[in-house]
Amino acid sequence: MHRRTALGGALTALATAAAGVLVAAAVSTAPAAAAAGGTGTGYLHTSGSKIVDSTGATVRLTGINWFGMETDNKTFHGLWSSNPWRSQLDTMARLGYNTLRIPYSNDALKAGATATGINDFVNPDLIGLSPLQILDKVIDYAGSKGMRVILDRHRPTSAGQSPLWYTSTVSETTWINDWKMLAQRYAGNTTVIGADLHNEPHAEGTNPAATGACWGCGDTARDWRLAAERAGNAILGVQPNWLIFVEGVSCPSGGLSNVWDNDPSNDEDCGWWGGNLSKAGQFPVRLNVANRLVYSPHEYATSVYRQAWFDDPSYPANMPAIWDKYWGYLYKQNIAPIMMGEFGTTLQDPKDKIWLQNLMAYTGTGVNGMSFTYWSWNPNSGDTGGIANDDWTTINQPKQDILTPYLIPPTGGGGTTSPSPTGTPNTSPAPTTPPPPVTGGCTATYKQINSWAGGFQGELTVKNTGTAAVNPWSATWTWPSGVTLASGWNATVTQSGTTVTAAAPAWASSLAPGASVTVGFTANGTAATPGSVKLNGTAC
Repeated sequence: MHRRTALGGALTALATAAAGVLVAAAVSTAPAAAAAGGTGTGYLHTSGSKIVDSTGATVRLTGINWFGMETDNKTFHGLWSSNPWRSQLDTMARLGYNTLRIPYSNDALKAGATATGINDFVNPDLIGLSPLQILDKVIDYAGSKGMRVILDRHRPTSAGQSPLWYTSTVSETTWINDWKMLAQRYAGNTTVIGADLHNEPHAEGTNPAATGACWGCGDTARDWRLAAERAGNAILGVQPNWLIFVEGVSCPSGGLSNVWDNDPSNDEDCGWWGGNLSKAGQFPVRLNVANRLVYSPHEYATSVYRQAWFDDPSYPANMPAIWDKYWGYLYKQNIAPIMMGEFGTTLQDPKDKIWLQNLMAYTGTGVNGMSFTYWSWNPNSGDTGGIANDDWTTINQPKQDILTPYLIPPTGGGGTTSPSPTGTPNTSPAPTTPPPPVTGGCTATYKQINSWAGGFQGELTVKNTGTAAVNPWSATWTWPSGVTLASGWNATVTQSGTTVTAAAPAWASSLAPGASVTVGFTANGTAATPGSVKLNGTAC
């Protein structure tokens, strides 16, 4: 969403508020047969207006955008900060975001693409990795937190947005082939659930000489609905389990109205870039695999553009009818699920707080509500700011407080053993009940991953060689004086004096007989091997 700032805040803002609206009310839907914790089990599919998991349980995606891979850096922003990348994901999951929407540009997928803007001291495990390799690590770790990932083709190149899904330098064939490559790369990885085909198709040119993305106009060079079918079906041919997320346009005609002709009768009703799905009911996206289509509108506040409806005398009571008209009807009529891919605000204007509160109420509460991914985690989105503050560590609490009642935190893991770090020392109180002793014994092996001036990175693997599960498990070890913990993952890692404790995370509390856990960490000081390793008090 930050790219609008680079474009001078250009949005199609010719929409007018609908008349005869009703007072805001939460979406009312029939109860689901079952409700899934977190993001459910296995791959996801659709059922009417619901997203459901492999067991048929309803899933609500309540996520956040972490951008940067679509920019010149070609990887996540904030990797330059003092907060390790895993710690940032830890915070997102802890706050209740169960899904990560990741924007990228086709530039980042090219052979030889280089990721820049990375603090090597804080993120030594990313040194020398390509943008795709960093993406692999983020996906792997997000999955270990129980999060899901949606990939978003945000821009053809890192230079900026495009009204159409192709440009003179990035063809439709490149767009589709890159999607097929990603679908193959993550085939079988249930953390990655789908493709947001192209970000914010929008109008270009003045009618009747429109050159931008239309919906239902039938021109294969401009009809976004037809392009979404071509790309969606190509992806499903490679990975039939993915969801296909399709955004709207701004003006269904694909062109801007001629506001200078003083004839409002022929001025088209337009909305946000990517936010107008008013024609999707009449001209639906048709996919070859049933139950894979999710419509994904974008919605913004005055900090992005002061649309006419914000100054309507009935505001905010006028908003539900506007949302109904542009995209909400698809959900309310049980046509397809809605996953609001972007919405955000700086909250600087009092109207924006009212907007965000009313928009969240409109989506509905609990697992039956509409899905969404908030824009953004990044504080450097010029016209919205982020959930993270400028230090990439602390949180914008006023925004988070509005979103929290609607968030469904991730639970469980994605079947991986990827690390789960805490970027800063954990200061949570120790449990009052000591962990149970190990019935039998344990073994411990250590591997130094990396080292640098003043610090090092390592992995300690502890195996339960006993005859019974250890639940919850807790590993301890000692370091020489002067070695201090910087960050840890796959456990809640803390240090007291020279003793380090790695306590089991909630999503992997039990260590079965014969099973092992790998605790990763970075530390300050001279590289040292953990000593006196114990599992629940039993020496390994």
